[in-house]
Amino acid sequence: MTVTDTVSPSTETAHPALELRGVSSAYGETQVLRDVSIAVPPGSVTALIGPNGAGKTTSLRVASGLVKPTSGEVLLHGQPVTGWSPHRLAGRGLCHVPEGRGVYRNLTVEENLTMMSPPGSVAEGIEKATATFPILGDRLKQKAGTLSGGEQQMLSLSAAYLRKPTIVLVDEPSLGLAPIIVDLVFDFLKTLKAEGIALLLVDQYALRTLSIADTAYVLRRGQIAYTGSAQELLQGDMFEQYIGEGVS
Repeated sequence: MTVTDTVSPSTETAHPALELRGVSSAYGETQVLRDVSIAVPPGSVTALIGPNGAGKTTSLRVASGLVKPTSGEVLLHGQPVTGWSPHRLAGRGLCHVPEGRGVYRNLTVEENLTMMSPPGSVAEGIEKATATFPILGDRLKQKAGTLSGGEQQMLSLSAAYLRKPTIVLVDEPSLGLAPIIVDLVFDFLKTLKAEGIALLLVDQYALRTLSIADTAYVLRRGQIAYTGSAQELLQGDMFEQYIGEGVS
């Protein structure tokens, strides 16, 4: 680790856990994000909501180093990290749980948990994951690709515990899951918040996402349309104005 990778605890609490400042991004000739600014306070839940194609996933991919912005900057605990690799950002406490079950399908559950755990804490990591999601304890020798969708999501979310992050980016954790599993997922997200981990959360259930969030951003066509209190956005007229009727 280089000197620039080290940030004192006092610095981490003095700045947002994560910031996107004036970020624009494109895939080829297609502009996806336009001057997007998002700040995620330490230990809080920030909801990023909007219609399909608004740029929510791209925002998370820019924040985690998977997509390089065409302009603007990314900061982690006040430190500029634009252009850093995902691996280097992970070493600084950022964990990205992508849409679509981010697991190694050809490895067993135990092997996945081993890869998620920091060196020297594998046994502790497996114990913590199986205590949080007991079904994983019964599946340790099973290949991840043979798990149900809900079980794969539990395994993917375990990374948010095992890597001991300061901020977690979560993209559509409830997608395609049965209601009872969705309940478990949101309970888990609330547990992360209670432990002081900051969250930037994208999920199809806008109302439920806002109910656990402190701050909300609404994306429309790659631009921020609303920034403010999640609870204020939940209030009838304002929610319909920015999100629309019929949103779950």
